[in-house]
Amino acid sequence: MTKKTKNKYNHYTEDFRREAVRRADDPNTSAAEVAKELGIHPGQIYNWRRQYKRLSDKQFNSVQGVDYSMKESEEVRKLKRQVADLKEENEFLKKATAYFSKDKW
Repeated sequence: MTKKTKNKYNHYTEDFRREAVRRADDPNTSAAEVAKELGIHPGQIYNWRRQYKRLSDKQFNSVQGVDYSMKESEEVRKLKRQVADLKEENEFLKKATAYFSKDKW
């Protein structure tokens, strides 16, 4: 793991961040222990973990060869909305069918 230093701010490589998050997720160690070992603030690991889970546009775009770019995420969100709309429509049709199938005579 290597980290880059530029100006007065530390800039860490994606491999460094990914490894820090992986080590902090180990049940035998805590994020604070890993942060102390790496010489960074524990909050930074929590931030990287959050970013890793969100898979934002600029960080952690691919995991194990799978592309998780914003374009694909938008498509997934669109499909989830469509599924939710179809489920709602299906529930409505079930209720309508039950209402109109009642024998009113």
